[in-house]
Amino acid sequence: MPLEFVVKDVIHNIITKFVPSFLPEAKKPYNLRAVHQPELDIHGIASKADVYNMQTSPKVIEEGMNAGMELIYYLVADGFKIKTPLFNLRMRIPGEYLGSERHLPPDVFPEARMNTSARLRGYLRDKVKIVLDGIDQSDGLIAEAIDETTGLIDETTARGHLLTIHGFGLKIDGAEENRDVIGLYFVPVEGGGESVKVEIVAVNEPRTLKIIVPQGVVSGMKYTLKVVTQTSPKYPSHILKNLREVHSDIVLSIE
Repeated sequence: MPLEFVVKDVIHNIITKFVPSFLPEAKKPYNLRAVHQPELDIHGIASKADVYNMQTSPKVIEEGMNAGMELIYYLVADGFKIKTPLFNLRMRIPGEYLGSERHLPPDVFPEARMNTSARLRGYLRDKVKIVLDGIDQSDGLIAEAIDETTGLIDETTARGHLLTIHGFGLKIDGAEENRDVIGLYFVPVEGGGESVKVEIVAVNEPRTLKIIVPQGVVSGMKYTLKVVTQTSPKYPSHILKNLREVHSDIVLSIE
């Protein structure tokens, strides 16, 4: 029997800022970016139950979500298509074949494909009001990180993978005395670990960095990204007097 949650019927006001366009093919100078609330894990999601008038206790919601996610994990791996009110999830086998193969190529693995549900898309369309709140005056932005090996965005990566980072104010350069400091760093989310500097930056442009994930990152750990540079975010060829840092909201898990 499906659970029926009675949610307070509200219009959600989402504050957004204009940020400089970060994709190379952009035709206009600005994108809109939501000013996001802090990131929530399953425990954090369950703790918000009272806010939205859920009639089930946060503890029960947390236990149910954890159990449900684990069950979905195994069902997708068994080949089931999963359809929920929030997303649809299925396995996909990449590649093209002659039809006579008896096994996959050694570098091909099953992938998970997830799409938002029509119900969620409709709710966002009908219930979310976007409030435009001027131009973001920050000194830079790390907007997205794409693992070119897997195609995953802002999710996972691995040592040796090519990572494409889009944003603005990203160009890494500075005075000679700061050469050891400037660069891109993987910063552990949890305390105890050390930041790992990227050794290979294949593309170093104001809106795009292409880097090789360094060998020093640890499998199973989560990292944010940090750019340390001395370039001006508005005039990338100009070297500032002081260093500046650009921190990401993105959290990457290392496989």
